[in-house]
Amino acid sequence: MVIKPKIRGFICTNAHPAGCEAHVNEQIAYVKSQTQADSKPKNVLVIGSSTGYGLASRITAAFGNGASTLGVFFEKPATEKKCGSAGWYNTAAFTKAAQAEGLYAKSINGDAFSHEIKAKAIETIKADLGKIDLVIYSLASPRRTDPDSGEVYSSTLKPIGQSVTTKNLNTSKRVIDEVSVEEANEAEIQGTIDVMGGADWELWIKALNDAGVLADNFKTTAYTYIGKKLTWPIYGHATIGKAKEDLDRAASDITTSTASLNGQAYVTSLNAVVTQASSAIPIMPLYISAMFKVMKEDGTYEGVIEQIQNLFIENLYGDSPRLDEAGRLSQNYKELEDSVQERVTDIWNKVDTDTIDELTDYASYHQEFLKLFGFGIDSVDYDQDISPFVEISNLV
Repeated sequence: MVIKPKIRGFICTNAHPAGCEAHVNEQIAYVKSQTQADSKPKNVLVIGSSTGYGLASRITAAFGNGASTLGVFFEKPATEKKCGSAGWYNTAAFTKAAQAEGLYAKSINGDAFSHEIKAKAIETIKADLGKIDLVIYSLASPRRTDPDSGEVYSSTLKPIGQSVTTKNLNTSKRVIDEVSVEEANEAEIQGTIDVMGGADWELWIKALNDAGVLADNFKTTAYTYIGKKLTWPIYGHATIGKAKEDLDRAASDITTSTASLNGQAYVTSLNAVVTQASSAIPIMPLYISAMFKVMKEDGTYEGVIEQIQNLFIENLYGDSPRLDEAGRLSQNYKELEDSVQERVTDIWNKVDTDTIDELTDYASYHQEFLKLFGFGIDSVDYDQDISPFVEISNLV
């Protein structure tokens, strides 16, 4: 079939297998072109490995550091009526490239919140790898089922303390409008913490530790975005922000619980980038489009793969990790510079529908959005007939 993008609101409902492969190969090529840290992980578990920062982490670990990787994700293959998900095609492409270079790469597709998937991962690690020395936690999900009680928790994108009305870039209509979001109640705040906080990260580390598959001096990190004043009303100081605070708590508890292994657990603060998750958050498309304009003019913008490559060499395996005031690994310092934020705020205050292209770099935002699903890549012929059916090698 000929596959063209089908966009509804903030999501693309299909994906292009050849485009996803090309996008993965672009990231692999970038990592292979970079100088790596002297210290390197050997066996890496990436929980949430199929898109965004998780995929970039797996690429960096494997092709930059020569590590064996086990990826966990929840993605869908193609059916007779529908293309596979972008994450499915990304993983197929990653595995194909890893095998071509003789790198160990196995994957587990299922609910990472469940005991079953944790047990399957442990079984695979014991059989193939022995011990893990780096655990990346990069899950993004709107819901989580408690593996013990069966209760389903749901997350919300709401402010705390008061309702918020703010400027917004409506990507469906390509206009600047306003979005109003009601304040969250206590149940919604707690539900967001239960889904997006540190509880499942802790369960993973406890299961791995109890099974004896964590190496001495292992490292683990969970990813977060903190932002600054513009994004705080619906992000940093909102329900998501409370969940992110719980990650800080979990990092401290994990470090304590794995002290006998000299384990190190960090939350990593990363830049705002275009991901499937960030596209769904009100205000983020406008903020990121304005940020693109400023940071690309300065030559300081780093996309997903650049951020993770630098995280490995500067922080995770660097000699002098950069920590923020909360003890998080700081990879977002360029975005949070006062001069950058001041210019982004100036754009925010001035932009209207008629000046979107003049004042922001929405064109780059849209291009990055398309690439998430394998579209908009120059090397791919999107008029060519292609099969949507792609297998993932070494799927456990």
